Amino acid sequence: MGIADYLVIYSLIIIWITIFMNVVLIISGYIYYEKISKEQIDEELKDYPFVSILVPAHNEAIVIRKTVMSLLELDYPKEKYEVIIINDNSSDNSAQLLEGMQRNYEKRNLIVINTDNIIGGKGKSNALNIGLEKSKGEILAVYDADNTPDRKSLKYLVQTLIKDKKLGAVIGKFRCRNKDINLLTNFINIETLTYQWMAQAGRWNLFKLCTIPGTNFVVRREIMNKMGGWDTKAITEDTEVSFRIYRMGYKIKFMPLAVTYEQEPQTVKVWFKQRNRWAKGNIYVVIKNLKYLFDSKASTTRFDILYYTLVYFFFLSASVISDCIFLLCTVDLIQLHIGGYEVILWIMALLVFVLSVMVAISTEKGELNFKNVLIILLSYFTYCKMWSIVSVAGFYNYIRDIVFKREVKWYKTERFS
Repeated sequence: MGIADYLVIYSLIIIWITIFMNVVLIISGYIYYEKISKEQIDEELKDYPFVSILVPAHNEAIVIRKTVMSLLELDYPKEKYEVIIINDNSSDNSAQLLEGMQRNYEKRNLIVINTDNIIGGKGKSNALNIGLEKSKGEILAVYDADNTPDRKSLKYLVQTLIKDKKLGAVIGKFRCRNKDINLLTNFINIETLTYQWMAQAGRWNLFKLCTIPGTNFVVRREIMNKMGGWDTKAITEDTEVSFRIYRMGYKIKFMPLAVTYEQEPQTVKVWFKQRNRWAKGNIYVVIKNLKYLFDSKASTTRFDILYYTLVYFFFLSASVISDCIFLLCTVDLIQLHIGGYEVILWIMALLVFVLSVMVAISTEKGELNFKNVLIILLSYFTYCKMWSIVSVAGFYNYIRDIVFKREVKWYKTERFS
């Protein structure tokens, strides 16, 4: 066998390890969803804690009004929460829109903080820290500026958090509200249901672990104060803060009944920019926490470190290597000598991928249909390959940021009206 054969074997081993891990998480997540659906959720709390809802916003005039309206109409005692919009160095008419809403809802706890390019414009983490300083709630909730949560979303999150003192944070899930716009948004919808929410459910069910998403979560104020707020060097501040909460001895729980709807990228250009930021940010978090992989005190959190390391280093390299070898074989530049077993394993991987995603989306009403099965099949050959490209770009840009010592700034995801 030649070098190409050994590289193919390496790629197949890594890809199958990753597939196996995801299948286990999806099955476990499905079990957790079934368990939650049978639980009785209390409609009312005896004593509602005061909650500060933080919404970092940068040039969000297209979506901010709808977001604020949905937050003001949450099914939570009006005197027990405040909505803080951090309008961070925006150059659009967000300030005027928010000022008008403050006048119309002067009896509500709607607070608007307008920053300039001196104290603001330095990324989401910095904006959240500004909001943290102005807030007074014993519990903090975070929503992105394009979110419209279900009315009971905050109540479900808070109920879950206060029932268990070992919980440092509780996360809900977000759904793609523009999923039927085009093929890309359909891909994102499937990806969100499978590799974010079903995997989150599986990780909680198996390891009592979850990673905070960028939106629709609550966290204890005392924890954020002890940590000194959000890491302003992290552009995926959600993942980074999750690892610090783990190390403080707290858990992060997933409550799938708490749902918010958000707008996903509708063009490849916007999607690529967003996912490049995610990849670069997660690579930063992995490298920052890699030392804890061999620390016995890190307990089960080592699974998350291992999982992210597997995905962003080993699985990424395996995907790139296998694709390159496939292309080289197609044009007869190289030949393999491992007897065609790679084709059988590849077909099996495809079938396992399709079946596992079908299981994942079956938990959402109306999602398991013939159209989505075709989209799942197509995504294996297209969307998954796009992920490999964007991850390589993220790794490249992470290295460039270190070499040129670039400052963290807002990575604005373009909104669509």
